[in-house]
Amino acid sequence: MFNIRTALVATTLLLGDGAVVIAADATTVMELVMIEQPGCQWCARWNAEIAPIYPKTPEAAQAPLRRIDLHGPMPDDLTLSRPAIFTPTFVLTVAGTEVSRIEGYPGPDFFWGLLDDMLSDAGGDVIN
Repeated sequence: MFNIRTALVATTLLLGDGAVVIAADATTVMELVMIEQPGCQWCARWNAEIAPIYPKTPEAAQAPLRRIDLHGPMPDDLTLSRPAIFTPTFVLTVAGTEVSRIEGYPGPDFFWGLLDDMLSDAGGDVIN
């Protein structure tokens, strides 16, 4: 399993050649990517129930939210293990590479629990 600490060490080795040393923390490396599409009722439900509070949470401090349209181009700085088919799909990335995902929106209680497990597995802080 890819670990956030591994990503930080890799960044230091690549950039720490004596000339430049860049310090990073989990908020600069980990991201929660929401893949959505217009007309998605589950995306709308997530937007109503979670989106207003997400930026204020400890989870967002570790993995800021990034939104991508399902039918738009995939950003060059992201590597997914497989294409998203369902919306919403929430992909946790470390250094731009997928480490886990939630397909669909199971409601707020399950969403927070699944997200906390994903963050913990990726080496983030335990929230609950």
